[in-house]
Amino acid sequence: MYDVKSMKAEEFIDDQEILDTLEYAEKNKNNRELIGQILDKAAPKKTGRVVECAGLSHREASVLLACEDPEVIEKIYALARQIKEAFYGDRIVMFAPLYLSNYCVNQCVYCPYHLKNKEIPRKKLTQEEIRQEVIALQDMGHKRLAIESGEDPVNNPIEYILECINTIYSIKHKNGAIRRVNVNIAATTVENYKKLHDAGIGTYILFQETYHKESYEKLHPAGPKHNYAYHTEAMDRAMEGGIDDVGLGVLFGLDKYKYEFAGILMHAEHLEAVHGVGPHTISVPRVKKASDIDPNVFDNSIDDDTFAKIIACIRIAVPYTGMIISTRENETCREKVMGLGISQISGGSRTSVGGYAGYTPEERPHDTEQFDVSDQRSLDEVVKWLMDMGYIPSFCTACYREGRTGDRFMALCKVGQIQNCCHPNALMTLQEYLTDYASPETRAVGEALIAREIQNVPDLKRRQRAIEYLDEIKNGGKRDFRF
Repeated sequence: MYDVKSMKAEEFIDDQEILDTLEYAEKNKNNRELIGQILDKAAPKKTGRVVECAGLSHREASVLLACEDPEVIEKIYALARQIKEAFYGDRIVMFAPLYLSNYCVNQCVYCPYHLKNKEIPRKKLTQEEIRQEVIALQDMGHKRLAIESGEDPVNNPIEYILECINTIYSIKHKNGAIRRVNVNIAATTVENYKKLHDAGIGTYILFQETYHKESYEKLHPAGPKHNYAYHTEAMDRAMEGGIDDVGLGVLFGLDKYKYEFAGILMHAEHLEAVHGVGPHTISVPRVKKASDIDPNVFDNSIDDDTFAKIIACIRIAVPYTGMIISTRENETCREKVMGLGISQISGGSRTSVGGYAGYTPEERPHDTEQFDVSDQRSLDEVVKWLMDMGYIPSFCTACYREGRTGDRFMALCKVGQIQNCCHPNALMTLQEYLTDYASPETRAVGEALIAREIQNVPDLKRRQRAIEYLDEIKNGGKRDFRF
């Protein structure tokens, strides 16, 4: 039986509730009166300087996703853009993945790291190799990493992960520093989540892959990840361990997308109901080709238009959450969905273990890649591309380091007030990038953008102080200013 506050996976992700939701959505997908009421409920409401969004239930959002009327879909897209602007403005946060090890004891049928894959060489970075990888990432200009590792209690125990985090934070090279380490590792215990919290991680990310239990168990035939309940309940244990920023995600293409959409929204509702704070981020990866993996064997792939509608509907349903799209997607697709809700993207990414150090921006090893990278542009190219489209690439990590996480972040974000900090912080971190790492062409575009955007900081005193900080950064002075 469905119970949003239950701590049992099969009850807060109840199969019958999802099936009933999909049936309801199908029956009402042409109900213009109901859809109008749903869109009106979700629209941002402004009172003075405060912006509020009600969000949507999984059932309401599923009606929008089911709708096939082109006119209504355009209204959905327009609302998604409006909500994105209200909560995140034109800022796009930049990050890169860092793969530590591809040793894994699971047998996930969609991942090349699975235990039985003999085509892929196994590799685990030493601390010195991690140091070289981090320096290479710092030399690109990155400030935020997402570390990735296969599940292997012998080769990749929690002690190894903690040592890697400590090494990453310790490296200061020229003006470079990694200021936030997000962690994407297998579901683990409350005790281990406490250790990750104490190590100073940012967001704990774990993709559900699929919320359909029967499919989940078939896709994970052996290994610890086979346990659906243990995996699905991981975020509750993470929050019990003190981690209040968690990131959800499904791998679209493994099962029916409407089922997954309802499932991930139900998971978000569960976290909100039980812990008072929903997911900090939601990721929307799609199955991609990799060693020993042919995405065509999965018969639930979605086209770019459906993908865009999913992103827009998630943005409307969960207006406060960050939304992530990686280099799995190509430039054209990323451009299409950027304004519909995406707030974080990766740039210059390598999905190989040891894929950064010793390689030029044009070179990339393929032997240990977790998936094919569709957008292979350098970070500098991605930064300029974003600015050419009118976005502000942000390397900001201020909220995490000022303690604005979990419910403290959401309390500000849900009323649109987080932008009072984020806008100047984004511009200052962009200036760091332009001064220290950018090509001349990118620097010229970026400094013109900053000169325009700094005038949009509403508080006069804060604007003036930010201008002073920007001048100090440009003149080679102090880095890491933040509000």
